[in-house]
Amino acid sequence: MDANPDVLIVGAGISGISMAAHMKMVSPGRSFAIAERRHNLGGTWDLFRYPGIRSDSDMHSFGFRFEPWIDEQSIADGKNILAYLNRVVDERGIREHIAFGHKVVSANFSTAQARWQVELEDAAGKRHRMNPRFLYLGSGYYDYDDPYDALFVGKGEFEGTIVHPQFWPEALDYKGKKVVIIGSGATAVTILPAMAKDAAHVTMLQRTPTWMGARPQKDAIANFLRKVLPEKLAYKVTRFKNIRMHNFIFKRARAKPEKVAAFLTRQTQKALGPAWSEKDFVPPYNPWEQRLCLVPDGDLFEAVKAGKASVVTDTIERFDASGIQLTSGGHLDADIIVTATGLTLTMGGKIALTLDGKPIDFAEHWFYRGCMFSNVPNFAVVFGYLNASWTLRADNTANYVCEVLNRMQALGAEIAVPALPEDHGMAEDNPYAFSSGYLERARHLMPKSAASLPWRHNMDYLADVKDFRERPVDDGVLSFEKAGGEMARAAE
Repeated sequence: MDANPDVLIVGAGISGISMAAHMKMVSPGRSFAIAERRHNLGGTWDLFRYPGIRSDSDMHSFGFRFEPWIDEQSIADGKNILAYLNRVVDERGIREHIAFGHKVVSANFSTAQARWQVELEDAAGKRHRMNPRFLYLGSGYYDYDDPYDALFVGKGEFEGTIVHPQFWPEALDYKGKKVVIIGSGATAVTILPAMAKDAAHVTMLQRTPTWMGARPQKDAIANFLRKVLPEKLAYKVTRFKNIRMHNFIFKRARAKPEKVAAFLTRQTQKALGPAWSEKDFVPPYNPWEQRLCLVPDGDLFEAVKAGKASVVTDTIERFDASGIQLTSGGHLDADIIVTATGLTLTMGGKIALTLDGKPIDFAEHWFYRGCMFSNVPNFAVVFGYLNASWTLRADNTANYVCEVLNRMQALGAEIAVPALPEDHGMAEDNPYAFSSGYLERARHLMPKSAASLPWRHNMDYLADVKDFRERPVDDGVLSFEKAGGEMARAAE
């Protein structure tokens, strides 16, 4: 691995692979390396091994914009997503740039040298040093080592098996077993129908219901277009359709929440028939105040309707030897308890980041162009959309950073930094407007956002696309400098 690349990409998941592909396409004259702490690529899709793992959005918007998704199934399982990522890596010559089993421990940006001083640790515990010009974090937004622990009373008394989806035991046998899944988010909604096929019974225990929407696992329009149009054109048309449909539904939910709530309620009631109950399937919040859960081919509804699974809305008093004692006085017998209680959000992949030896506290900096940060040089992070596919932001960010690198090269600059004076006068605004637990728990870690671009971590993909198209890279805010602080200018 090159010790002094122009760009060090951290993480060989969707974000890192997108950046590497864009480096090849948009900034081919710059060198790059990828440090991946795991021994396989794929990030989330390599880490999570729980039953039924799949995309929670369609692959025509979750896939890269530069690589068509050609499988018949629009809602894809983890195995097919990994195959897609491996195909991208191999066809584009990216694998040779990946150093597997290398964890980035710390990174300090030296203004005098205009380089990052990065310390890595390999699988054997040996430390290595790299000095890239630019640091690009594609390491995701959650802690790989420590998921959220809800600290249930009596947990040690349970005589069965407790598993967390983030660390699923490969040999877990749940055939003929009674399973209780704690949680009602996308992970729980995915696991329930998958386990219900073989378990004696699966119960999803939730504090509050989640809005769910059923859609076919196969996109009939996409599959038809692939038969009559060239592959890339069919993908482009389907992607255009799906992104705009998602955007319409989200904005409709915000503008007319009662209408969207009524529609989703009717659809769920119809799908469940006599198994439907308001208590278990109508949330106390509006659609898209938390992420809308996708139910491909109505699989969860079918499992509940068939009696293979059930949904219980209650709170936990304690665990006991045979299961869970509910606050209402009821009891759920269990052989296996799955704690799908959420993730722990983290910024910067838990890397000890410093600027000239001073720790970087993200909460003290402002988002710039959705990926860079006020007064932090040569640095970008991918933090995806909460209301759309993660890959949409990953592709936008990768393309933008490559354009920044190209502008640096044209100017002879060694440093690119979003310059924000202390007396900027901007008011902080909350761009998320989501009540999800993992966001609330991590609010204190998040960088600041203003009410408008470019100092905002925007949640509107189409608005971002327009902004990237119309706002120049050299916008008078992003400062281009040489080492030591001298301004870089184009040759006259």
